[in-house]
Amino acid sequence: MGESFVKRAQDNTVPFTQPLQDWINEHAWGSTWQRDGVLPRKYRSLVTIAFLTALKSPTELKGHIRGALNNGASIEEIQEVLLHSLPYCGAPATQEAFRAALEVINEYQPESTHK
Repeated sequence: MGESFVKRAQDNTVPFTQPLQDWINEHAWGSTWQRDGVLPRKYRSLVTIAFLTALKSPTELKGHIRGALNNGASIEEIQEVLLHSLPYCGAPATQEAFRAALEVINEYQPESTHK
């Protein structure tokens, strides 16, 4: 998702949400995403897209679509993960994920033929 995203999240933290942000910084963005080894960031991003589709979390999904593109995933790979989610997550969740992804893709690639 990038350093600017993390900085913006930290800057938007208030005392009430600080413990949550600290946990996310340490465990999600820290020890989970920073692991070296078998699973490259591109694949971590694609797996996360599938999870967020299942959870019907379009706001978080948009951030992770941006992250996936920044981590080297292609638009076609993102589309394939969303399509693969359909029988497992259901049509409503997958349709919402496609809408969220398209919004990000159109921002990322304004001349997109994916509209």
